[in-house]
Amino acid sequence: MDGRSRWIDQIRTWAQELGFSRVGVSGVDLSAAEPYLLHWLAQGHHGNLQYMERHGLKRARPAELVPGTLSVITARMPYLPRSTTADWQARERARLDRPGEGVVSLYARGRDYHKVVRARLRKLCDRIETLVGPFGYRVFSDSAPVLEKELAQRSGQGWRGKHSMVLARDAGSMFFLGEIFVDFELAPTEPVSAHCGTCTACIDVCPTGAIIAPGVVDARRCISYLTIEHHGSIPEDLRPLMGNHIFGCDDCQTICPWNKYAQTTELPDFDERAPLVGRQLIELFAWDEATFLERTEGSPIRRINHERWLRNIAVALGNALRQAEATEAGATEAEALRAALLSRADHESALVREHVAWALG
Repeated sequence: MDGRSRWIDQIRTWAQELGFSRVGVSGVDLSAAEPYLLHWLAQGHHGNLQYMERHGLKRARPAELVPGTLSVITARMPYLPRSTTADWQARERARLDRPGEGVVSLYARGRDYHKVVRARLRKLCDRIETLVGPFGYRVFSDSAPVLEKELAQRSGQGWRGKHSMVLARDAGSMFFLGEIFVDFELAPTEPVSAHCGTCTACIDVCPTGAIIAPGVVDARRCISYLTIEHHGSIPEDLRPLMGNHIFGCDDCQTICPWNKYAQTTELPDFDERAPLVGRQLIELFAWDEATFLERTEGSPIRRINHERWLRNIAVALGNALRQAEATEAGATEAEALRAALLSRADHESALVREHVAWALG
């Protein structure tokens, strides 16, 4: 075993001590991914994520993004909370049958992963420096024009599932990805074969039909995109399909058979925060901006502002109201939902007013 092979073994050990479950290495030639990227952009599947178009092929060229890059170290960090039980998938899917409850994506119930992953990657770099000497590097975690999934796949972190996320036999898809672009060479680790077979559970379950082909997601229809990245009015034809999702969507992951192997984190950073789990839409809709900022401090939910928080919940309230009105037993609940919506009918934001009016209508 040469010295550099021993390096990656030591890096893996340190990474595990820092909360990462797996480390791999990719080269920097991603040219084979460029045609797909260009086609996906040309079809407009990125919606209004203009930074994807703006950076163009730099996303597929690590050595252009960070000059001098010779290898990319990839890392996987599980994020299921420490308290997660074996039946977590069924428990999460059951939330969808409680229309009055607001559902926040699992990854967003703890601390903002961008900060956690990058901070721990930097700590890993400090340790690597003791091994290889001073070196140039830059760390990423969903934070720059980086083809994370491509790098993860090439370095053996998993394969691209039909929902387009990286899947691993020993970890499902419930993990964050991080990368370290380094200016020294390491031998790439081997990719793994795909194991989705004929299963189409993720495609079939997507409420809005956003997975338009195996591995291809049209962001413009994706609930995660609509509730987080999309700044304006949510298309009316998609609103009834969003159910009670108010920040993100895990449907394609909670249905995936491989996620029975999903790993829990060792880090308290990703423990669920009480104000974000199992709460009623009416309660969440009543938060003023100060309450919203206080209860989402340090959370990725801060990526949206209070206005879009209310927009998302107004849609969910409208969906809950329609379900309540459809049953005789739901009359009292419908009255409470309608009252909550009316409390924001004259909101200063035209965006909020529009979605409230739709919900009431």
